[in-house]
Amino acid sequence: MSLNGSFTMIRAGAAALAATLVLGAVAPATARDQTGAIVSGLAAGVVGGMVGSALVNGANPPPPPPPPEYRPRRVVVEEPETIVVRERRGPICHYERRKEWLGDGEFTYRRVEVCE
Repeated sequence: MSLNGSFTMIRAGAAALAATLVLGAVAPATARDQTGAIVSGLAAGVVGGMVGSALVNGANPPPPPPPPEYRPRRVVVEEPETIVVRERRGPICHYERRKEWLGDGEFTYRRVEVCE
């Protein structure tokens, strides 16, 4: 940024401040009539927006970063898993509750081992 550009922004800021003060003093606000406060607030918002945009647009953006350098991807080769199938050693057994009849109408439940 050159000296001339920064001096112009300072002049614009000073002019905006002066315009805000003048617009605020033109219509004095009373307790009942608040139009002066509304006008001065509106003027301050407009001037502040102009000054802010002048500051943002006057600044030089930083240069873009350099592109990343090329690196080839790593290649990962996975070996297949060896699967071991084991045969059963013996029968698989478990317990079940089964109904056991004692007589004509009487029965009981008993745990019985069942093997496959």
